Amino acid sequence: MDYLQKALATFNGGMWYGWKTHDSDGNKIPNSERMQYQHIKIIKDGATMPTEAEVNAKIQELKDDETAVETKKASGKQKLKDLGLDDDEIQALIGV
Repeated sequence: MDYLQKALATFNGGMWYGWKTHDSDGNKIPNSERMQYQHIKIIKDGATMPTEAEVNAKIQELKDDETAVETKKASGKQKLKDLGLDDDEIQALIGV
């Protein structure tokens, strides 16, 4: 998952950013290195650049949310097993 882009989309109401193709010295930024905080450019009028700390905090929040979902999923599966369901029955119920 591209956490940086997912985090950026939470600021300024969606697609407000793009990626610079050249650095401040006019050197071409290789595609493999473009999608980094320092290469973000604002492409939507009225959008403001979040700080790198804000973006990193949002990335961590997204990762924590994903971990919580996985933990709840595992907990739910275990509770179903504790009730006597086998893996096939659990998969048939929840598709996991």
